[in-house]
Amino acid sequence: MEDQTPCSTFCVVFSKMKPYVLMVALQFGSAGMYIISMATLNHGMSRFVLIVYRNAVAALTMAPFALLLERKVRPKLTIPIFLKIMALGFLEPILDQNLAYLGMQYTSASFTSAIMNAVPAVTFVMATILRLEHIKIKERRSQAKILGTSLTFSGALLMTVYKGPIIDLIWSHKTSHHVSHSSADTHWITGTLLILVGCFAWSAFYILQSITIKTYPAELSLSTLICLMGAIQSAALGFVAERHPGAWAVGWDSRLLAPVYTGIVSSGIAYYVQGLVMKTRGPVFVTAFNPLCMVIVAALGTLILAEQLHLGSVIGAIIIAVGLYAVAWGKSKDQFGPTPSTTEEKNDPYELPVTATEGSKLVIEANNYDEQAGKTKFQVKK
Repeated sequence: MEDQTPCSTFCVVFSKMKPYVLMVALQFGSAGMYIISMATLNHGMSRFVLIVYRNAVAALTMAPFALLLERKVRPKLTIPIFLKIMALGFLEPILDQNLAYLGMQYTSASFTSAIMNAVPAVTFVMATILRLEHIKIKERRSQAKILGTSLTFSGALLMTVYKGPIIDLIWSHKTSHHVSHSSADTHWITGTLLILVGCFAWSAFYILQSITIKTYPAELSLSTLICLMGAIQSAALGFVAERHPGAWAVGWDSRLLAPVYTGIVSSGIAYYVQGLVMKTRGPVFVTAFNPLCMVIVAALGTLILAEQLHLGSVIGAIIIAVGLYAVAWGKSKDQFGPTPSTTEEKNDPYELPVTATEGSKLVIEANNYDEQAGKTKFQVKK
């Protein structure tokens, strides 16, 4: 066997490190979505307008790929499927994004990115209630999912009711801490509740999407149609909420950067990178990097946005991260665990095998939908 050349050695090392490099870069991209959106909202851009432009850019970005790559596999768009897509466009772009942006304005970007890690646990609870998820208390994987869900909600509750002292980082902007505590606490609790309701809307979106993808198995086309319907419905709502033409104006500033960045990076590049990594490493590997986004957003939020970092948020975020890992571990055991003993469990077409958030995205690996079709992975933007 000949000795490997430096070039071949570098290629082998890079091939092994590629998933890690891609996922770390993706976390920075996801963190940028929070920071840029927050900065744009702070500069006066309406969240209704931002949502319209964001989903329009996302639809235009994904449409060419959907038309080219899925022209032979795209099924017919029937009325029931169209109605489901309309509902999906309402749950995520309209309800979730509006509540998330409003809650972020009441709290902070770092706080929102931490709370959003509760989405897999919320999805697990909703899927269990709808009997799309099966639980066996005696199995360790079910115990891990229940424990992880409890930890996630405990962390979110802690972040809601306890702010704690402000943590001054080295690069933090020194600002006055003398504010109206009653007003600030009211906004903090209101913002947290808005974000949590957004999480439930986001989870409902994924459950409905898991059902829709069964009859419309063209992931890119489905994501494009959801973004298009979201843009249309958001525009209808935006024209009612923002009647002044000036609110819809954009320039060469953050008002243009925010929708373009979130539409292209959060929907286009992230879609491709996550799919590429999941093919070789699986969704649990993707999930493992999610807390890194919280750390990046917290650091950039204090540096760029002059946000205040509270002890309660740090402790709650750590608890949520532990709960997220527990739920992901339990779901990974579902994928590789023993075959269910009952016929009902074997043939359940809507069971959600793995759920995992990526920054502002959730990935669902649908390997139970069609055994003959193999594994289908899909994701949508937030």
